Amino acid sequence: MTRSGGGARSLAQLLPKLTRAVMGKRGFAEGGLLADWPAVVGQDIAAKALPERLDFPRGERSEGTLHLRVEGAWALAFQHLEPQLVERINAYFGYRAVSRLKLHQGPLARRAQGPSPSTAPRAAEESGAAAAEADAGLAGELAAVENPALRTALARLGQALQARAETGKKGR
Repeated sequence: MTRSGGGARSLAQLLPKLTRAVMGKRGFAEGGLLADWPAVVGQDIAAKALPERLDFPRGERSEGTLHLRVEGAWALAFQHLEPQLVERINAYFGYRAVSRLKLHQGPLARRAQGPSPSTAPRAAEESGAAAAEADAGLAGELAAVENPALRTALARLGQALQARAETGKKGR
């Protein structure tokens, strides 16, 4: 009897295969641009814009249009930054994957509304303690992961999921 599957595999090996279908629908074949967005464009720009999808001309995998969700008034600034952003994005890909940006104004989905000014100090104190406890639990869970790059990526994912869960609680 032969055994198929070849034994245990790391999450890093399985993740691209699992996310390819979802990311491919939005033009992000490997999803790397989404994961590395702050490193590609810088923290300041990443805080004000998120990539939504990447469209290519039919039958091509270059000269695409990157659709960005941009916070309201920042769209004008991004129009002026377009050549620099396209250059950075293409440097990330290693070829001329993007030829232009298409900006869509609107709120960024990942940003949460802050607490009202009267409850801000107490809410910040409570959320800080809860976040520290959650981070400690997450660090304990990830201690067994030997690969530092994978451990960092999983920590970021865990923090994002925790933030999303907290946002959901505040919205009730």
